Parts: sequence; structure tokens; C-alpha cells
Amino acid sequence: MTVTYTAQVANARFCGFSKLLLAWRGSIYKVLWKEFLAFFAMYTAISVTYRFFLFDDQKRYFEKLAIYCNHYASLIPMSFVLGFYVTLVVNRWWNQYTRIPLPDRLMCVLSGGLQGVDERGRLLRRTMMRYASLSALLILRSVSTAVFKRFPTMDHVVEAGFMTREERKKFESLKSPYNKYWMPCVWFTNLAALARCEGRIKDDSTLKLVLEELNNFRGNCSMLFHYDMISVPLVYTQVVTLAVYSFFFVCLIGRQFLDPTQGYLGHDLDLYVPIFTLLQFFFYAGWLKVAEQLINPFGEDDDDFETNWLIDRNFQVSMMAVDEMYGDLPIMERDRYWNDSNPRPPYTAATLFGLRKPSFQGSTFDMAIPKEEMHFAPLADITENVESEGGGHHPNMALFNRLLFTAPSPTGLIGGALRRTSAQLQRFRRPSGMYPPSFSDEEGEDEEDEGRKTLGPSGGSLPSVLGQDTQSTICSCGGVFNARTPLMEVQFGVGVERGGDALQSQEEIMEEEEEEEGDEGNTQKGAEKEKMEEGNTEVTGDIQSRMPLLPSPLQPSRDPGQTFIRQPQDKTPRPASTTPSSPLAPSIIHPRPTACSTRDLFISEPITEQSTVIPAIPKPPIGGAKMSFLAVPSYSAPQRHRSVSMGSESPSAPKLQTAPCSSQN
Repeated sequence: MTVTYTAQVANARFCGFSKLLLAWRGSIYKVLWKEFLAFFAMYTAISVTYRFFLFDDQKRYFEKLAIYCNHYASLIPMSFVLGFYVTLVVNRWWNQYTRIPLPDRLMCVLSGGLQGVDERGRLLRRTMMRYASLSALLILRSVSTAVFKRFPTMDHVVEAGFMTREERKKFESLKSPYNKYWMPCVWFTNLAALARCEGRIKDDSTLKLVLEELNNFRGNCSMLFHYDMISVPLVYTQVVTLAVYSFFFVCLIGRQFLDPTQGYLGHDLDLYVPIFTLLQFFFYAGWLKVAEQLINPFGEDDDDFETNWLIDRNFQVSMMAVDEMYGDLPIMERDRYWNDSNPRPPYTAATLFGLRKPSFQGSTFDMAIPKEEMHFAPLADITENVESEGGGHHPNMALFNRLLFTAPSPTGLIGGALRRTSAQLQRFRRPSGMYPPSFSDEEGEDEEDEGRKTLGPSGGSLPSVLGQDTQSTICSCGGVFNARTPLMEVQFGVGVERGGDALQSQEEIMEEEEEEEGDEGNTQKGAEKEKMEEGNTEVTGDIQSRMPLLPSPLQPSRDPGQTFIRQPQDKTPRPASTTPSSPLAPSIIHPRPTACSTRDLFISEPITEQSTVIPAIPKPPIGGAKMSFLAVPSYSAPQRHRSVSMGSESPSAPKLQTAPCSSQN
């Protein structure tokens, strides 16, 4: 039977476990004494051989071997391997005990659910409980050596009264290669269904409850069978066993006391008995013995489960519950606290100390709060989830917006890469002699280093108008406009009721900006003008070859009433910050009462109720004056969207027309 010492350790006291060290039954001494003596005997034999039977040279070799074994013995992970293994075995041991089939719940349900005081009702209740006990006996007989020794054959089971001879014939007539511990459970369910048909089980709910308890009982029997079939992996058990045995085999040589005169490190003291080595063997080998005992608790060790006792107890209790105790009720009478609203059972003199302890009310029951903090605060003074007063915005949103606005434009980050790529593409498309000397790659790179943000024909790419920091544009004739004024601020159509008025207003604006440029800007523009004059002939011949960079211009049907008026070229140098536009006759451009900026031209909104403007395409002059073409959006039909991209052929974006513009130096 299992060794029980719970009463001896009920109270913690000084050296409370000291009395347990002297117990023999179920102790570590009883389990380990044979292995301990064998280890000590082998250690003594090796020590005696080293001291008295080896020659000097043999002793020196043995001493080196002992030092080597002692150094590398610590590499064996004894604590980790043993600790994990024993933990696994202990958990498995307790889980097996909780799966032992106990009939207590089933007998209570059956005693209250199956009615009948006659012999038929009594026979049904006793037979059904006997079938449950028989099922538990058959499974315990399959997993426990103690139970199998008690019931080695089915004849012993019949003689013990768990099974009748007719039931044995039924049991053996069913041919199956598997364990048939479940057959009595099936007989139980058949009897429960018969009792329901006879009306002894009153309703289906009671029948369901009885069958549920039987299934729990049968499930425990099945789990015991599977615990017995599925053991701890053999490789793990072998690893742990080899680790322990190999460690102490090495210790037999490595833990020997060597000759102190040889001066080996750590061998200054010569003792005959290795005390700490024996303690280490006692602990580690004892740990392994604990796992060896608990890995199968259905054996015959001192700490194994008392399965035979469980069979006797369960069978007797279950029969008494469904037979002798059925309908056997004591007489009901009033209890002694019938008229007492606060019943208090008495205490003995040994338990009076319990009355001195106040009843527990809660961990915060004795918590003290200052009286001034106990008043309820007005709800108007309580603000919830108020982040800021400025429209509910987070106070850090202002800083976040500043970071967003100060971030560099995407066009500025990739503008240089686009210009260099376009220059390389243009170099492959035309011979090198077609480029003007003023638009070489070296000059473009110098301009990038100086931060002038200019884009020449060698760039070959069109600047984006999305960013507000756009500083340059390009004419189709090859000229460069270093726009000091942002393109988004240039106004188109201001005072276009008369063509002359428009030119006059533009000239005034350009003169004002020219005065602001200063001498430094004039010198720079003069140098650029000289370079432009040198390559004028090449630029003029290159106009048609550069036109594919822009979308093909629309060829509108000309109205006979429309005429083209060519204004004389203005020789006055104009600042590059102003975007020039060709002087058109008043009959061509429909007058607009309000001015629109470049930002308005590039918004993506449908245009409604506006006249279609089709500017003419004049031929470039042959003389020394240089012409440029500024892309101006043209609208061929209403409900079209202005396109931001200047080189796309999207159906939703109108094609771009080119208008003549004066060259800017």
C-alpha cells in the first residue's frame, strides 16, 4: 500500500522532515542500497589497485588518466537530463491516478434514477453496477501486475462473483483480437434502455444523465489502457540511464585520490573515502530511482497504487449504494437550530484560538481614505478625452505638419537623375555635332552643382509642375528659361480683351522684374546670349527633331474668319522669370473677365461653359531671332480634364498645342 505520512507533516516545525529520514518502507535507502554498495566496492577496488599493485610508471599513467576523466566528466548534463525526465514522469504518475475509474458518481445517479423497490428493480440496479465494476476489473487486470496475480484467468473472475457463467460464454463468444473491457459497458447501456422502456427510468433526461456518467467511467478505463500502451519514449529513458551510469563510471577513475607528492593541482589531500562523490551518487542515482518507481505506478512497489484495495472498496460501496441504501431514509425531524437565525456550531477547548480571528471581509475592507477625498466631484469639473482646445487636434499635429511641409519635393530628388538619363538618351538618338556647345553635359553638371536648377536640351526631360519649387522650363526650340519667379505665380489672360493691352501689360511686368535682377543677372544672361547666337543655326535645324518630346499638336480646322497677326520681335532683353506668350489677335482668344493662374490651368476638374481656344502655330523665323514654343493646353471639347503630365496621351487629358514664344537669353 502507498506509504502515507501526511499526518506527520501536517504542521511545519523545526526539522519537520527529520523523522521521515528514519523510515525504511518506501525510503531511498531501501531502493538504492544495493547500487550504493556496488559503486563503493568498485571505487575501493580501483583505489587499492592504484596504491598497492601498480608500478611507478603505471601510476603516472593512471594519474594522467584520472585527471583527464575528472576534467571532462562535468560535460555530461546530469542536472538538466534528470530534472526534465523526473518532472515528466511525476506528472504522468499523477495523471494516471486521476484516471482510475471510480463508481461513486455513477452509483448515485443510478440509485436516484432507476426506480423500483421490487425484486426486478433491485436486480436491474445491482446488475448494472456489477457490470461497471467488471469493466474496471478487466482494465485493471490488464495494466496492474498485482491485480493480474489476483485474477490470472477468467475463471477466477467468475469465481470471485464479478461475472456469471452465462456472461462468460457471451464474453468469450465475441471473437475480437482486442481487449474487450468495454463489453460490460455495452451490457449496461442495454439494460438502461430496457429500464427506460419498462418505465423504471421516468424520462429521457434521467436516461441521458445515466449514460453520460457511464461514458465518463468508460473513458477513464480507456485512458488507463492507453497510458499502459503509450509509455515514455524509450530513447529518453535510455539517454537518462546512460548519462547517469556513464557519469559515475568515469567518476570511479576521475575521483580517485592521487599521490600528493606529485604536485597535481587539487590533489594536495589524500583521503581513502570519497565522501562528496558518494553523496553525489546518492542524489543522482536516487533521482533516477524515483523515476524508475513512478514510471509505472501499477506495480508492486511500496509507492505504487493499491489497485486490489480499490477493487474491493469500489465493488462494496457501489453495491451498498444501489441496493441496501435504496429507499432507506432516516426519519426527518427538525434540526437543533430550527429557530436560530444565526446558527453557530460549538468549539472544543483545543480550537478556541479560531474564535479570536475576525472573519475575512476583503483585502480593501480596512483601507482608510481621507475625509476630504470622499466627496463626489461635480461632473462639470470632470473633462474626459480632451486633447486640445484647437478644434480637437492633437498638440503634436502642428510639429507633424511642419515636418511634412519642409520635406523636399519628389521632383527635386529625382530631377537630376531624370536630366542625366535624358541626356544619355539624346546622345544615342542624334550625332554629337547636333548639340549646341552651350548645352553640353558638363555645363549641365556644373549648373547642378551650383544649384541653379536649369534644364537644357541635353536634359531631354520635361520638368514637373506639381511641386511649388519649380524654377525652370524649356522651349521646344531648345532655349532655356531660368525662371526666377515660380511658374505657379504666373498669370495668363490678364487683360486679354485687346492684344495690344496684353503685350503692354506683359512688357511692364518684365521691365519691373528686369530692374530687380541687377548687374549680376545681366552679366550672366549676356554670356548665355553669346552662346545661344553661336549655336543658332544648329538649334534652328534641331527644332523639328526635338518635337517628338512633346505630344503631337492638334491640327484644328481653321475658321476662315480667323486670321493670324504677327507682331514684330522685341529686341529688348527680357528677364527669364517671365513666361512669354505669343501675341494673338483679339479675334482668336475669347476675352475672359477674370485672370487665371498657372495653378488653375493644371487642376483636374471638368471645364464647362468656356469657349474653345485653338491657337495657331506660326513658323519659326529664319533670321537671327530665336523662337521657342511653350506648351499651352488646348481644349477641343467641353467636359475634358486638364492633364498634369505634359507628355502623356491619356484620353482623359487634352492634347497640348504649341504657341510661339520669344527666346529668352
